[in-house]
Amino acid sequence: MPKRTTKVKDKWRGKTWLKVIAPASFGNTAVTTLPVTEVANATSRVIETTLYDLLKDDPNYYNIKLYFKIDRVEGENGYTIFKGHEYSREFMRSLIRKGSSMVNFISDYKSRDGYVLRVYVTAFTEGRVNYSKKSAMRAVVDGILKERAAALPYDHLVQEIVLNKVASEVFAQAKKVSALRHLGIRKTKLISSPKVREQEVEELATPA
Repeated sequence: MPKRTTKVKDKWRGKTWLKVIAPASFGNTAVTTLPVTEVANATSRVIETTLYDLLKDDPNYYNIKLYFKIDRVEGENGYTIFKGHEYSREFMRSLIRKGSSMVNFISDYKSRDGYVLRVYVTAFTEGRVNYSKKSAMRAVVDGILKERAAALPYDHLVQEIVLNKVASEVFAQAKKVSALRHLGIRKTKLISSPKVREQEVEELATPA
């Protein structure tokens, strides 16, 4: 009796390759191509890359991970918003030294156009510092971040954060409190956007 043959379905044949585009703050660069079954269902997918892969500039940018969320799809292009960034684990571990204090600060900030971003700042001092100096450094960080967030739209704010412009400004002021070996914005996370809040308000206002 002849053997029954079974057809092997090519799972890639039905896929569409969606080009994922970075936000304007990162030059509308193509991040990657993403295989999807239904293009419209790609919305809200989160794409991970590194700053180096995006800008092809400084090799140190390999240490910065970027996350973009597909916000809308037009044709075969998926346009994204900045979802967050973080230092790589290896880079974070390399900053730790004996005889140095680590100062952490976490807070949420609203950009000029209404996006809320959670910002994680870490500083490493030259030698140990006491509680009062740590508090003074946190106050410096908070003051500058509040000022920059209120003055800048979201795309401009995250660009200045990821490219280390905000951290450089904070470092220049915080080192007046204590000698610093490193200060950086090690992580950010998008908490809410104006669009999401508008939808929530509409849902609350709609009778059940």
